Amino acid sequence: MNSNAHFYRPSEGHGLTHNPFNSIVAPRPIGWVSSRSADGLNNLAPYSFFNAFNYTPPLVGFASVGYKHSVANIEATGMFGWNLATEANAIAMNKSSASVDADVDEFELAGLTPATGREVDTPIVAEAPVVFECRHSQTLQLTAADGSQTDTWLVLGEVVGVHIDSALIVDGVFDTAAAQPILRGGGPADYFTIDASMCFRMARPDS
Repeated sequence: MNSNAHFYRPSEGHGLTHNPFNSIVAPRPIGWVSSRSADGLNNLAPYSFFNAFNYTPPLVGFASVGYKHSVANIEATGMFGWNLATEANAIAMNKSSASVDADVDEFELAGLTPATGREVDTPIVAEAPVVFECRHSQTLQLTAADGSQTDTWLVLGEVVGVHIDSALIVDGVFDTAAAQPILRGGGPADYFTIDASMCFRMARPDS
């Protein structure tokens, strides 16, 4: 490691203008999670701690810092949607991130259309070009290395239904760049997108 490297212990603070952790682990896919409360109230919220975790069955998950409406809804109903956040719906996604009361419908707040899932009874974003319908599999309260509990909740779900805009399937392959997904970067407001010019290919050595 470079002797001039900036080193810090997270427990003691980073000494920079903005926490570099989020900037380094980036860009990150966005968990644009839709759910419905037990009382039938729609909810939509983006989470930057999101990813896929398994092929068979397909599992996705997001981490919520604080036990927020999405976590409570999913635990109560056992289902949720993941909606692909793209450059075209970036402003709406950002509007849905507002901290509002549980009785506020973020679909209405963001000017989005709630559609109905085929496999699960949960709202999904009609304007999203890709949607995963998910059944809740686990909720884990994260712990630190010393075993102490954090106020962060990892929610995992099995993908039981997938919607893909057919225009994004080319010769049987999903065209990632054509979907124009947006990804969370570092800093307080940085996002990134991708295009085909950024693509490079490497086959596995054993393939």
